[in-house]
Amino acid sequence: MENIFQKINELSEKYRDYTAENLSKLVQIKSLSLGEKEVQLELKRQMEEAGFDEVRIDGLGNVIGRIGNGKKILAIDGHMDTVDMGNMDNWDFNPLGGEIKDGFVHGRGTVDQEGGPAAFVTSGRILKELEFDKDLTIYFVGSVIEEDCDGLCWKYIVEEDKIKPDFVISTEPTNLNIYRGHRGRMEMHVHFYGVSSHGSAPERGKNAIYMASRTALEIEKLNERLKFDEFLGKGSVTISEIISGSPSLCAVSDYARIHLDRRLTWGETKESAVAEIEELIKGMNAKVEVLEYLETAYTGLEYGMEKYYPTWKIPVDHEIVQTGVRSFKNLFNKEVKIDKWTFSTNGIMTNGVYGIPTIGFGPGNEVLAHAPNEKVAIDDLVVASAFYAAFAYEI
Repeated sequence: MENIFQKINELSEKYRDYTAENLSKLVQIKSLSLGEKEVQLELKRQMEEAGFDEVRIDGLGNVIGRIGNGKKILAIDGHMDTVDMGNMDNWDFNPLGGEIKDGFVHGRGTVDQEGGPAAFVTSGRILKELEFDKDLTIYFVGSVIEEDCDGLCWKYIVEEDKIKPDFVISTEPTNLNIYRGHRGRMEMHVHFYGVSSHGSAPERGKNAIYMASRTALEIEKLNERLKFDEFLGKGSVTISEIISGSPSLCAVSDYARIHLDRRLTWGETKESAVAEIEELIKGMNAKVEVLEYLETAYTGLEYGMEKYYPTWKIPVDHEIVQTGVRSFKNLFNKEVKIDKWTFSTNGIMTNGVYGIPTIGFGPGNEVLAHAPNEKVAIDDLVVASAFYAAFAYEI
C-alpha cells in the first residue's frame, strides 16, 4: 500500500495548478444560498471533466458525483453556497476575482468552503487515474443552502435521494486537522403578549417590553450557568434581536419578541433548551417557539426543516477518526492534530440526526470564514486532495 500513498502524493502535487484553477473558476461565480445554480453547473462540469463515473444534480440542487460501485458508501461533502461580501471597504481585493497569487487562491468562498469541493474533484481524478477498484462507492457532494440552514441538504439526500452513507467526510475548513464534532445550535423566538392602554395612564395596561426586558436580563444570567463539556466547551445563549409592537407611540406596548441564538454543548437538547426559557417566563403571558426554515431552492423546490441543529461528537478511538489518522500518516509521515469546529456544519445532520460516523478535514483556516480578505493556501488544497483519495484506499 505504501506505494499507492506515494503515487497519490505525486498526483496531488502534479495537479496543484489544476486544483487552484478549478477553485478560481468556482469563486468567480457568486453563489449565495438559494442562488447556487451557476456554480453547481460549473462543479458538475469539473467532475465530468475529471472522469467521474456518474454526475447528477438532485431535486434540491445538490451536485452528486459518484466513483465506484461497492457495498460500503463513503460520502465527501462540501457546501457550494457562500455568505455575502459584507462591507466592500474591508476587502483588499475583489472577492469574486478568484485571483491566484503568492501561493493562494483569493476570494469569497475559498475557505468557506468551495476549496473543499475543488480539492475533492482532484481526488476523484486521482482515483480514476489510479484505477481505484475497492468495494466502495464514493459520493462527492457539492451541497446547497448550508449557510441558510445547516444540514437541510443532507436531510434531502438521505430522505429523498435515498442515499445513506456509512461514513462522511466534511470538507469544511479544519486547517488540515481532523475534526470530530462541534456544538449544536437552535433558533428560538420568545413572544410576549401585553395589554395596551393610553400612554398617559400606563398603569391601566401591561407592558410587553417590560416583560421582555426582565426576561432578557434573566437570559443573560442563564448563559453563565449553562453546561460545560471537556471537548466541546460551554453551551451559550444570547439575544440577537428584540422587536415590539404597540397601537401607537402614545400607548403601552402590547407585544414584544426576542430572538435567541442558542449554542448547545454535549447533553443539551432542544427539549432542555426550551424548558430553560419556559422556566424564565413562568407566570407571564408568553410562549417559546422553535423556528422553522422553509424556502425555495434554485431548482424551484420548496423544502424546509426545524431550526434545531443537534450537537455531535465522535470518539477519538472511532474507526473513522483512526482511518483519518492513518491516511494522514501514510501520506505525510507525521501525526495529525484532532480537534473540533467553533462553528456549525452539515455534520449536525449526518451525525447529529442520522448517526452516520462523520469527520472533518478541509483546506483553510476557519477564522477566515465569513471574513473579508478570505483566501486559501494552494498547499492546503494539495494536501486535502491527497487526503480524500488516501482515505478511500485506507477505509
